[in-house]
Amino acid sequence: MWTFSSPRIVFGEDALDTLSEISGKKALIVTDAGVVSLGLLEPIIQRLARRRIRCEIFDDVTPDPAVPTIEQGVAKALNVEPDWVVGVGGGSAMDAAKAIWVLYERTDLAAADINPFIDLGLRRKARLITIPTTSGTGSEATWMIVLTDPADGRKLGLGNRECVADLAIVDPAMAMGMPPQLTADTGLDALAHAIEGYTCTWRSDLTDGLCAHAAAEVFEHLPRAIADGSNVDARTRMHNAATTAGLGFGNAFASLAHAMGHAIGAVHHLPHGRAVGLCLPFTLEFVAQTAPERLGRLARLAGLTTHEGGSGAQVLVNAIRHLAGGIGNPLSLSDAGIEQDAFEASLETMVGMAENDTQIITAARSVSSGELRLLFESAYDGRSVSF
Repeated sequence: MWTFSSPRIVFGEDALDTLSEISGKKALIVTDAGVVSLGLLEPIIQRLARRRIRCEIFDDVTPDPAVPTIEQGVAKALNVEPDWVVGVGGGSAMDAAKAIWVLYERTDLAAADINPFIDLGLRRKARLITIPTTSGTGSEATWMIVLTDPADGRKLGLGNRECVADLAIVDPAMAMGMPPQLTADTGLDALAHAIEGYTCTWRSDLTDGLCAHAAAEVFEHLPRAIADGSNVDARTRMHNAATTAGLGFGNAFASLAHAMGHAIGAVHHLPHGRAVGLCLPFTLEFVAQTAPERLGRLARLAGLTTHEGGSGAQVLVNAIRHLAGGIGNPLSLSDAGIEQDAFEASLETMVGMAENDTQIITAARSVSSGELRLLFESAYDGRSVSF
């Protein structure tokens, strides 16, 4: 028996107008200072004001939000007593909004207690709206939450199916101002979601089509969105693809590239999409040594080749590297600016983090500590994986 979870999703031009239809008294907008400085909250606040919903703003979210930041947001929520929590921004802001919402509803819990195996009993105080301003994380459509534990710098994979938003608003106007590097990093994150959602062991008939379509869209439209950020069609297609991939992998899972990327991001502070996208071809080469079939099938479905099996899998890997290189992203950790000494000093820590990451359990090929070490070393040097 399988379960598929999804918010109500309103997407496309003028999707923000849906805010003019909701009812309530107070909203807590969870976001970051960058979103505020760009003026992206104004159309949201204006539409909520038409419904006489008063807005308070918590804009202290930073990349890879730490647990103390969530606790500050919860304190603000308890003071404001909102009936809507609205996450606006990239994945960090939306993950923070989910966590703040849960702990506002459940003051008896700590952030680390949020897991899929308990009854949270949400929506007694408030409901959740997610509004992405980047085209990559898919967090608007998932129930997953990624936070950082400042005690050891470890990333916490949390979540519960009750955490899925009541309403996700996917309006391309919110992503039109993304600079090229952010477009590239978040776009590769969306691609990793699509590919890992299609190839992980928890994929299903309902997630396969979403993931395959999203992958094809990213291959086609990410270069266009980077080359011309004002291209409305490219921005729209990428914004929709990110949400589609979020629905897909959010109901399947991510996999080995995310486990490695989380470790790299926690230790070396590489942006999440850049780290995961960089690791992806190496982990796929590792899987293809024993299980190339789904990789090859995805390459065919994405329009990259007419072949399947091992040759199709290699086409997929080559296409990812070609895409990343073509948009100016690094193809190795060395190229990403991580010094050799720093990498070697952190290697065992990253292996341990990846081994304990929730995303590793659905890898299509089991991986040992030694193989993880070799994968990190391959990703550092840019060496193709043949083991």
